[in-house]
Amino acid sequence: MAEIINLRKVRKQKARSAKDAQAEQNRISFGRTKAEKQLSAAEKALADKRIDGHRRDDKDQETP
Repeated sequence: MAEIINLRKVRKQKARSAKDAQAEQNRISFGRTKAEKQLSAAEKALADKRIDGHRRDDKDQETP
């Protein structure tokens, strides 16, 4: 025979686990120090600068 379950309890447990997962994501995203935020911003700026440096312009490809 199948085990009898209370659907209300299952629904509440599922909501709790989803809430805990969201809280964990928020701790990762917003729980950083100012120095860590500045470091990641500097790394992103450097990566963007390198990508822009390798970008080709359309006028470079035209031949007169």
